[in-house]
Amino acid sequence: MATVLSVSGSPSPTSRTARLLRHLDARLASRGHEVVPLDVRDLPADALLGADFGHPEIVRATALFERADAVVVGTPVYKAAYSGLLKSLLDLLPQYALAGKTVLPLATGGSTAHVLAIDYALRPVLSSMGASHIVQGWFVLDREITAAPDGSLEIAPVAAKGLDQVLDQFAAALGTPDALAPAC
Repeated sequence: MATVLSVSGSPSPTSRTARLLRHLDARLASRGHEVVPLDVRDLPADALLGADFGHPEIVRATALFERADAVVVGTPVYKAAYSGLLKSLLDLLPQYALAGKTVLPLATGGSTAHVLAIDYALRPVLSSMGASHIVQGWFVLDREITAAPDGSLEIAPVAAKGLDQVLDQFAAALGTPDALAPAC
């Protein structure tokens, strides 16, 4: 099975984006994939903003990209684009850091006005970084993601169905023989 790097570009520790990614990580792991989470907000700000390519944490993050067979990239949408935090990491990676990799782009946002951010802002960058296959991305409205009292994630039915479809496409691209287990 594949090693999947799951990258959250959200600056918030209580992020819906990160929670959604961790939910999807569990589903990918249930199919036998090794999932490695990377929250960009945990990387040192001085290294990200100072373009310190040699900082040990940036070197470690770069190695995670190199080791991964596939990458899930999740970001909140601000001002019709992916987060500046995610951009700061992508700028420090080698030009073709995604060469030969399958990538699943995901975005969250407060308005359907941002739904095209995946196709017009994020996808071109992922493509320029050499991704061999960028599967259909998915945008989830903030209001479609809620934390249940037990800490689990509740996703609105329409959003859950769309996520199931893109995860199935991603799994197929990774060579997973069966569709992913349905959302809990």
